[in-house]
Amino acid sequence: MSIHALTAEFEHEVNSTRKLLQAVPAKDIQYKPSPVSWTMGELAQHIATIYHWYAGTLRKDVYDIVADKLERGSPDNIEATLQLFEENVEKARAALQQTTDEDMQRPWTMMAGERTVLGPLPKGIVARSFLFNHIYHHRGEMIVYLRATGNKVPGMYGPTYEEMGGK
Repeated sequence: MSIHALTAEFEHEVNSTRKLLQAVPAKDIQYKPSPVSWTMGELAQHIATIYHWYAGTLRKDVYDIVADKLERGSPDNIEATLQLFEENVEKARAALQQTTDEDMQRPWTMMAGERTVLGPLPKGIVARSFLFNHIYHHRGEMIVYLRATGNKVPGMYGPTYEEMGGK
């Protein structure tokens, strides 16, 4: 997939992610479906954080996720998470704009200190799996959280079941 196609997908999907994060109500921020699950606030913050990883993935050949510090604020504050999301989207957009198709063929490795976590893999594969698909996966979880708490799910690919009158 070309960087042009990924950038177009990024721009389209950022809007969907924004709508989903904006649907997270402060009243349910502590909800979690099981003892081992994240709270709704932690899940929202994780989704916002993934956009921070675009720069480390696209601009570096070896990305040490432990050394890349990010001040996230409290996961209990959805407004702070929305601000984090917007800041990270701008950084991700800049990284995408500076990336070429040739860059996407270069090998990339994720480290956690001295431990290899992922790779080496071509950056294009990492962008698709670790960045794009990772966000989609967690957005799906967030939809379940919203529905489980009786909240409205925004339409991202057309009207939702609820918007269609439950039909």
